[in-house]
Amino acid sequence: QVQLVESGGGLAQPGGSLRLSCAASGFTFSNHAMSWARQAPGKVLEWVAGIYSDSSDTFYADSVKGRFTISRDNAKNTLYLQMNSLKPEDTALYYCAKGLYSSSHIGQGTQVTVSS
Repeated sequence: QVQLVESGGGLAQPGGSLRLSCAASGFTFSNHAMSWARQAPGKVLEWVAGIYSDSSDTFYADSVKGRFTISRDNAKNTLYLQMNSLKPEDTALYYCAKGLYSSSHIGQGTQVTVSS
């Protein structure tokens, strides 16, 4: 079955960086677009970024555009999210998802906390 395992979260200072990874299995990763989403306490799920199966195009929420970069390595079945210039409002549980902005298959999440 589809498995998505996120890692790389942690505590970062404002202005700092983190790189999230998502190891995918149980499906042909290279055939599917992928996404990152986040959910802060008391807030709805926010779709942060998406990428086509062949990396030919990427998409970002306005809140992260210019700071976050989504990428993938189809040979390693891995999705990435490079997060730079982090802000306290980026604090959330970050999930990777199979497909573009679909919560049908989503991982358990990795916590990102931005605080001084």
